[in-house]
Amino acid sequence: MDVFHITRVYADAHGESHFEEMAKPLRSAGDIGFLSEPEEVESIIFRKVLPSYDYDFHTAPARQYIVLLDGEIEIETSLGAKRQFKASDILLVEDTTGKGHRTKNLIPAVRSSLFITLKPNAPK
Repeated sequence: MDVFHITRVYADAHGESHFEEMAKPLRSAGDIGFLSEPEEVESIIFRKVLPSYDYDFHTAPARQYIVLLDGEIEIETSLGAKRQFKASDILLVEDTTGKGHRTKNLIPAVRSSLFITLKPNAPK
């Protein structure tokens, strides 16, 4: 209960996208539970996509967290690595340059997610 697990998608110096596992540490805040350090965010976007969603290679429009609320997706990096994610998984998408990643729905249903855009000057 002392961390949140996050999968990071980022581009290297050659523009290739990769996955990296991260752990966001939490500290005890007494009766209210465990909290991370605050992060400055720019905006939050509520999103739904159609069951047929299959978006070819693209870069992220900004550094952002994506929180999957339901459904399942597969993300493919530019090097062909694939991972599947389900409801409650959290991604930190930072491949704003380079060859990007591909995303597709795995379940034929409308999928809901939250995009939490980080401020451009937020620490990496």
